[in-house]
Amino acid sequence: QVQLVESGGGLVQPGGSLRLSCAAAGSFFRINGMGWYRQAPGKQRELVASITSGGRTNYADSMKGRFTVSRDNAKNTVYLQMNSLKPEDTAVYYCNAGIRRTAWRDEVDYWGQGTQVTVSP
Repeated sequence: QVQLVESGGGLVQPGGSLRLSCAAAGSFFRINGMGWYRQAPGKQRELVASITSGGRTNYADSMKGRFTVSRDNAKNTVYLQMNSLKPEDTAVYYCNAGIRRTAWRDEVDYWGQGTQVTVSP
């Protein structure tokens, strides 16, 4: 069984910073792409940032320059460093990873449980 375990959410003032972590736990062959999505109340889930196994990154336009995605392949962990946070960044943030359980199985999308980020004075 594979799980993505997130941590690092919380309440922060505008202009502040937070760092989210997401670790893949369980038995698997390989983790391909990893990333972060977010969902604000009444809105659809949207991509925040993603990173390939080789370290190539992709960001949503509104996060460029403020957020940084990184990963530690040895720890099966992806991080999201969020700086200059704004109230509109308030959302539940979800970790995502494409994981192959064995060498002969196709990649499957896994999701974390979500962590709340609230940006408020």
